[in-house]
Amino acid sequence: MPRTLPRPSRATAVTADATVREEPLRELTPGWHLTLAGVLAAGVLAASCWTAGHVHADVTLQTTARFLHVASMVAGLGSVLAVDWFAVLWLTGRRPLAGVLDTACALQTPIWAGLGGLTVSGLFLRPDLHSPLTLVKLGLVLAVTVNGLYAHRLGQLLGRYREDGGVPRRLLVRSGAAATVSQVGWWGATVIGFLNSQS
Repeated sequence: MPRTLPRPSRATAVTADATVREEPLRELTPGWHLTLAGVLAAGVLAASCWTAGHVHADVTLQTTARFLHVASMVAGLGSVLAVDWFAVLWLTGRRPLAGVLDTACALQTPIWAGLGGLTVSGLFLRPDLHSPLTLVKLGLVLAVTVNGLYAHRLGQLLGRYREDGGVPRRLLVRSGAAATVSQVGWWGATVIGFLNSQS
């Protein structure tokens, strides 16, 4: 005769649920790690601007850098669009939250690789650092980078509601704001890059 396992008591279930809810709290990336990463990103961008003014690339190197710049933009912006599209599908009830989080996690590498590629390839494109448009583009790149770190934290917070999907309105608003900053930053940098290439 098969042995019947005892059903967990209500207190045990509540304790287990509390453990599940508290687990992500211990897995959050420390705030100082994200702050340090943001400061380092700003430092790398500033160093890149200084280096760009001292690099004299020939035509071949400029052509290669221009191709890598466009490829990095495609990889980064394309991945961001995919994540935000899945988020829209979730908000409209067509995809579960888990699908959005899995997609965002899978596309972290191409997003950050795209940002890194833009920074490195930009060193050889002779950017006009006295141009207001170029300065705006640099500001957008920095904003996208810092926003990406913030989105990383939001993703960890959303992970608490991965199964039930009952996300608090405040967290939804913060996520929507991060997505907006991301889209404005990426598209703004793309448009400015196109305008600069025409001048």
